[in-house]
Amino acid sequence: MRSKAPLLLMEQMVMLLVFALAAALCVQAFVKSDAISARGEARDQAVVIAQTAAETIRLAGGTAEEALEAAAQQLPEAVYENGTLRVAYDAEWTPAAGAEEGRFLEVRALPEASGLSEVFVTVHSDGEELFAMEAAWQRPLS
Repeated sequence: MRSKAPLLLMEQMVMLLVFALAAALCVQAFVKSDAISARGEARDQAVVIAQTAAETIRLAGGTAEEALEAAAQQLPEAVYENGTLRVAYDAEWTPAAGAEEGRFLEVRALPEASGLSEVFVTVHSDGEELFAMEAAWQRPLS
């Protein structure tokens, strides 16, 4: 009569392998969901920043260039040069002077037509565009 110990050991090893594979899949799912959550959080923050900038610019009024210059005075750490308003942000979405890489808001004036001034607002994070929108307002007729 032969011992059944090797067969029992083999069965335990197969069960351990199946458990390890299931655990690895669960960990992978949690890591992926965390990454998706972080991306959604960043996109939500980008929407708020873009809307705030667009409203600040629209409130300034006038031509798009005049509005961008006025908004640069009001938005913290904003830099306006060559027709583009730019604000850099740190990892916590706080305006940070001089941060070239990472997260930033960029607002460009669009060509004016039909009495409307328009700007194009984008928010980028690590080279990826998180959110973009256009804002328009009617400028006073001369």
